[in-house]
Amino acid sequence: MIMEKTIDKISNESINKGHARKGGRPKVSFKRREALSVMCNLLEKKIIQANARSAARSVSVFLRDLGLHGRVETKIKSLPKPVLQLIGTLNHTAANLNQIAKKRNRGDDLNPMERALLNQEIRSIQNIVKEIKQYVSWSEK
Repeated sequence: MIMEKTIDKISNESINKGHARKGGRPKVSFKRREALSVMCNLLEKKIIQANARSAARSVSVFLRDLGLHGRVETKIKSLPKPVLQLIGTLNHTAANLNQIAKKRNRGDDLNPMERALLNQEIRSIQNIVKEIKQYVSWSEK
């Protein structure tokens, strides 16, 4: 009896999983079925491949964008260094504030050292806000 229930449960779970997860590549409404070949020499081919790679595109997408729009929009894979530094500072500040909040939520009072740390973190957040404002105003120009 227990064995039958376990088998039924396992088979029901496997059936439900099959319906719940629909995997695979999403369907495209307009499938590209037409091929277009371009004749070029070896040097031109290497240059086109390098340009497509630097634009983070396949050669096919790169040439299609270039042919249809006259330009190729490049994707930036990594964030600028100041933004990465800012993220690191924010993560560090968040960890410190989280420790202080946990202590306060337990009902413990902050000692003078922890109060000084809290004030330091507040000033750090204020400086981060200033840096963000400066970065945004610089990048808009």
